[in-house]
Amino acid sequence: MRDYLQLLNDLKDGSIKELKITAEEFQDFQPRFMEFPERKQVIGKADRGGIVVYHFERIKDK
Repeated sequence: MRDYLQLLNDLKDGSIKELKITAEEFQDFQPRFMEFPERKQVIGKADRGGIVVYHFERIKDK
């Protein structure tokens, strides 16, 4: 199983630009996603074949 918490942190830190989660992975990914403090900045877009592509949306300073 992939380390989803590490992948979410990599996404937040900019080490990776996107995170692809398949339908088969989603049950394992979901609990880690819900625990992730910045989850409201992680935006997912459904893609073909049940894949969701997530990216991290940075909050812009005023």
